Amino acid sequence: MPKKILAVDDNPAILDALNDILSFEGYEVVTLSDGSFIFEAIAESHPDLILLDVMLDNLDGRDICHAIKDDRNTNHIPVILISATHNLQDTLKNEGAPNDFIAKPFDIDFLLTKIDTQLRHAA
Repeated sequence: MPKKILAVDDNPAILDALNDILSFEGYEVVTLSDGSFIFEAIAESHPDLILLDVMLDNLDGRDICHAIKDDRNTNHIPVILISATHNLQDTLKNEGAPNDFIAKPFDIDFLLTKIDTQLRHAA
């Protein structure tokens, strides 16, 4: 059974690219353009991993990540934050922090390696 990835970004082009790349690699991909519906999307899709943009329309992906990590029903799901404007390496040590961080623009092989690493650690 393929691993399921929930990709959250308010840029449709990025969601399309992630969907194409990850689907080609054999992942089942669910995309979400509005972070305010993330808990509904998690409940419906049961993702194995979440790719979460930091700068969403009116939300901060870091706050969403904290909410995911603070909820006992979702804190086991690896979260990789993606950002073009923030260097989040230091936040990886904080409580409620993402499992990893990727800077935009990202290299596809680098992205796939990070995803694979997190899925192996979560297994």
